[in-house]
Amino acid sequence: MAGGGAQTLRAQTPENAPLTFRGGVEAVTLSVTVRDQRGRPAMGLTRRDFVVLDGGTTRTIQGFVEDDAAISLAVLLDISGSMAVGGNIDRARRVVADMMARLQSGRDEAALLTFDSELQEVRAFTTDVARVAAVSLAGSPWGLTSLYDALAGTARKVAERPNPHRAVLVITDGVDTGSRLSAAEVSGLASEIQVPVYLVVVAAPVDNPARRLAMLSVDGRSQSTATLADLARWTGGDMAIVSTPAEFTVALDGLVAELRHQYVLTFEPDVRPGWHPIEVRTTRKHLDVHARGGYMSGSGAAMSTPE
Repeated sequence: MAGGGAQTLRAQTPENAPLTFRGGVEAVTLSVTVRDQRGRPAMGLTRRDFVVLDGGTTRTIQGFVEDDAAISLAVLLDISGSMAVGGNIDRARRVVADMMARLQSGRDEAALLTFDSELQEVRAFTTDVARVAAVSLAGSPWGLTSLYDALAGTARKVAERPNPHRAVLVITDGVDTGSRLSAAEVSGLASEIQVPVYLVVVAAPVDNPARRLAMLSVDGRSQSTATLADLARWTGGDMAIVSTPAEFTVALDGLVAELRHQYVLTFEPDVRPGWHPIEVRTTRKHLDVHARGGYMSGSGAAMSTPE
């Protein structure tokens, strides 16, 4: 983390995996979380407490939504064949139920989608979150995992919701065998439509690396797990690996607190085509700022991020 309460998260795309989009960015929206030294949400900040650097240039913050707002959350549940191993599908079902218990019925809204070889909307967005928790997910998982394809479709649905605090929660075992898109492509797509992605990776206790709520590096990990961590970081989200009810509690309590107390900032983008790295700072000391690492700008032509 940079000094002065700043954190820079710059998306570095893997080699030979360019991102391509069409269209321009009229306004950049940033979902920003701020934590104190104990990892708790830092509340009560104002527009004047934030500085947005766009490629080193200070941008005027044109829109600002304070913390403690309603949440729009799409839960994307992996029901592919690999989830049958080690009781992971049962852990995933428990995560869904526990997450809905933390949302506020009538205020927050949630949707449930599942994926194996294709994306299916099981429950459309509703403020009656108990209806999401009550969905029957009986049966055995089957098929190939197409995580990144499913995530792209889900992120588009979330982007249409009116609440400023929006996110996708992906529950999976971290194995992606059937996707047609790379992690870099989908992280870029999620950043373009301004939706942070949070990942809960369920694992049997013997497979859990005991690094709850921590981003995983490529070194020493499987490529699939490292790729998921990269995706979460690029979109301004986070990742947790859980095995037990106690770990569910830590991960989901932290997730809800982070979503509830997001700060939403908007500013006018640089019109030059290409990838623009962003750094978000606070003027207050000893605060940890978390936001997506940049945006694509341009109009009428396909663009790629620099390698």
